[in-house]
Amino acid sequence: MGIIKKKMELVFQPKAKMLIYGQAGTGKSTLALSSPKPLIIDCDNGIHRVHYNHLGDAGIVQVTSYQDVLDVLKEDLSDYETIIIDTGGKLLDYMAEYIIAKTPKMGKANGSLTLQGYGERKCEFTAFCRKVNMLGKHLVFVAHRQTQQEGDNFKYVPLFGGSNYDALVTELDIVGYLEANGKDRVITFDPTDRNDGKNTCNLPSAIKLPVVVDDKGNALENTFISRYVIDAYTARFSKAKEDAEAYSRAVAQIEAIVNNCKDAQDLNGCVLQMRDFLHVGSSREKAKYLISARAKQLNVSFDKTTAQYV
Repeated sequence: MGIIKKKMELVFQPKAKMLIYGQAGTGKSTLALSSPKPLIIDCDNGIHRVHYNHLGDAGIVQVTSYQDVLDVLKEDLSDYETIIIDTGGKLLDYMAEYIIAKTPKMGKANGSLTLQGYGERKCEFTAFCRKVNMLGKHLVFVAHRQTQQEGDNFKYVPLFGGSNYDALVTELDIVGYLEANGKDRVITFDPTDRNDGKNTCNLPSAIKLPVVVDDKGNALENTFISRYVIDAYTARFSKAKEDAEAYSRAVAQIEAIVNNCKDAQDLNGCVLQMRDFLHVGSSREKAKYLISARAKQLNVSFDKTTAQYV
């Protein structure tokens, strides 16, 4: 079977990577802070706009360069479950400055990236996401929106990477568009003809967000991402994880049985045993592969006429 895997052999990513974007003033940063145990990396110097009580026990990093971001990832982050980048667009600007400072040929005279520089930034962005993943943290990007005209229609898209956006968004699991609908705030996860979206955990297409600041300016409970998005993302993989663990246990039993075979007679007995074995997923195919590989190790041949190892 080699490097080709069946679904129960896959390794799933247990931590979500999410982008929230939308209108100014709709509470994108506050929504991001509803993530579990957040560490907010404030690239936009906008943390002061968040209601003080919504900061709770969040950690805050006020960024002046991309090196600050790299440095904080080396610290002890055991108190945090989620890393928030606010905003993602500004983080990419810092990345660009970092890349040009290291390799000047990646930049143009006006300070923007060359085509090669954009490719390097995509690699840097992927590496950043991988670092956060290795730390075992959820990752939430916040971004402003921009308007694109497509024929006679207008579409709201994230201000996140410009022409490089399509390449960057492939790293993400969830994209939500936040907007005001009267006095309500609504987040849309499904892509439509007016907004981008990415909905890998079967969330409702659009959700009215709970009120987090009352009429008197008091901060209310702010747990939407923790209770709805992260829980839904985790639940999606819980059954797959259970199946994968059951498959792993079955394969371990099969391997023990097959490795105990010493000759053709043992292999023939193993084949019979595998017929009655309580298989999980593709473990039957795995058993055939392991028996065949063991036969080669023992220099045993399979006789197609008798359907026996000899």
